[in-house]
Amino acid sequence: MGIDNSLKVGSNEMELVDFRILKQEDDGVYEGIYGINVSKVREIIKFPELTDLPGTPEFIEGIFDLRGVVIPVVNLAKWMGIEEPEEARKDARVIITEFNNVLIGFIVHDAKRIRRISWSEIEPAAFASGSGKNALDGSKITGVTKIEGDNVLLILDLESVVQDLGLYEPDVSNTPAEIDNLSGVALILDDSATARKIVKDALKKMGFKVVEAIDGVEGLQKLDDLYQMYGNEIAQNLKIIISDVEMPKMDGFHFAATVKEDERFQDIPIVFNSSISDHFSEIRGKEAGAEAYLVKFQADSFYDEVSRIVRAHMK
Repeated sequence: MGIDNSLKVGSNEMELVDFRILKQEDDGVYEGIYGINVSKVREIIKFPELTDLPGTPEFIEGIFDLRGVVIPVVNLAKWMGIEEPEEARKDARVIITEFNNVLIGFIVHDAKRIRRISWSEIEPAAFASGSGKNALDGSKITGVTKIEGDNVLLILDLESVVQDLGLYEPDVSNTPAEIDNLSGVALILDDSATARKIVKDALKKMGFKVVEAIDGVEGLQKLDDLYQMYGNEIAQNLKIIISDVEMPKMDGFHFAATVKEDERFQDIPIVFNSSISDHFSEIRGKEAGAEAYLVKFQADSFYDEVSRIVRAHMK
């Protein structure tokens, strides 16, 4: 399964795989509706024969060999603290994903369809609330959106699984010695507070003052604020924009396309910094006008690319 190439840069839409997790409650079995960006999905397979992996977290069911690649398999229900009903494994599937340059399989109880949804229809996870069978764990979701029948679909923060496994431990403590101190302002966009802090710390070590935004809508507002401050000299002061791709309300591609259409900002370089590591997203990023597309968070390449791009635009 792959992303539909009919998605256009700047469309502010995403495609996601709609999958289900069953939850056993005292008064019956309930079906949770979840989604993951198609750009992170390689394929969906039948439940494979797994090999136990001692010493791993309880939510790791085991590992298996997929065409010569050993892949860990995560039980999403266990990771979310959900009690599975006995019949849950009858139609279970494993979604094979790739993000942050890591391959992981996720056990789901059913995979329904592919949905196309506008980012403008997705609310940040901070708005999630509820109790009982409708309770949402905000730390494990990045966004919520309503679908047919007044049902709610939750977009899971699968990147936090990678962090829980210890596979994603970015280290920005040591700035490469060959990178001299830079100056000026850097604007960063990311709906994840953790990701913003990592990028902010790296940019501050390079000498930048940092302005933050949580999505593309706020990013455009911050650009307007900076223009009020610097006027026509904004490009001499705002040296770079670092943007995530997946963000509620307005995604990074739509944000970048909008910025590049505005003559006030079109000379300011944009770099995407995303967990999506597929080649098509890199192409879409460049079509949207970005100077580079980086995968979160590889410190050496981040420092090198940001320094190279800023210095090239200073000439």
